[in-house]
Formats: sequence, C-alpha cells, structure tokens
Amino acid sequence: MLEPSHAARLEPAAAHARSADLPRQPRTILITGVSAAGKSTVAQLVAERLPRSVHLRGDAFRRMIVNGRAAMGGELSDEARAQLRLRYELAAAAARGYLRAGFDVVYQDVILGTLLSDVVRLHAPPLHVVVLCPKPEAVAAREAGRGKVGYRGITIAQLDRALREETPRVGLWLDSTDWTAAETAERILAGLEAASVQASA
Repeated sequence: MLEPSHAARLEPAAAHARSADLPRQPRTILITGVSAAGKSTVAQLVAERLPRSVHLRGDAFRRMIVNGRAAMGGELSDEARAQLRLRYELAAAAARGYLRAGFDVVYQDVILGTLLSDVVRLHAPPLHVVVLCPKPEAVAAREAGRGKVGYRGITIAQLDRALREETPRVGLWLDSTDWTAAETAERILAGLEAASVQASA
C-alpha cells in the first residue's frame, strides 16, 4: 500500500487553517417565548458570550411610542396589531443595520403563533430561532418574582397555549424549566446549528 504524500497528509489541516482565516458572517439569534420565560436575561448572557454583539430588545420599539400606544393584551385591536407588526419591522431593520456593521444580533421579543413565520421572513440570513418554552408553572413563578407585570388581559395558560398549539415548529425549542439562565444560554450557543432557519435574502 502506497504511503500518502506529505502534501496530501497536510491538506485537511491546511484547508482548516484557510477556513479559519475567512471572515465570519454576522448572524441574528432570535429568542422568543411567552412573557417571563427568561428571554431578556438569557439574551443578555448569549450576547455577552459573543465577541462583537448587540442585545436587541423588541419591546423598546413599543415603549418609544409616547402618545397613541395601543394596549397589548388578549384580543388585539386593529391598531394594536398594526403597532405590533411595526415593532417587528423596526426590529428587523435595526438587526440588518447591526449585521451590516459586523455585529451578531441577539434579538428577543414575544413572537407567537403564525406571526413567527412572518417575522422570520423579515430578517436577513443567517438567522437562528430559539423558542424558550418552560412549563406554565415555572413561568408563573418567574412572573411573581420579577418587578414588572407581563400579563394584562391574558393569562399565562392562554399564552402558553398560543405558543405550543399555534406557533410553527421552527428553530430550536428549549424547555428551560429546570435550567438557570446561564445554562440556557450555553445550550443556545451549543445548539445554533439546530436553530438555523431560512430567512429572507
């Protein structure tokens, strides 16, 4: 049996070195789930673990509205739906801007039901979608222990039903009931390949 040449033996290592020298394409990591699922804390931890990153909070675009802000609750008015879509569109535009500047974007918001498919189409590739789906009792405990109210005009059970029964199964779904925020962040980073979805061009 012929001994492979020295050059042939080096080829995989050389190819790996060449690929390591290529610039990495910035990506968006979209983290969604019901209110009090831990999105904000986890998204911050994920962003902190990336070398050049942005934590994009979708709710900030809602809070920027000073007068005329529509209430978000159970049955959304036409105006509330329009403002929700505007919020998602503005977040996607901001994400694209950061991507062009070379930042990874960790974008978190409540995006449930068929709206998740709509939001995916707004974003530039590469896009990774992570859905946090802790059990309702864990969400209730977290809601009780935080300083803001996430549920007005809708129950945790109703939002959980919208998550599990109406939201398309795209990306990586994680039951983070028994995990700390740090453990959840580590699992997200380890599972980015499974979280990859087809976004817009």
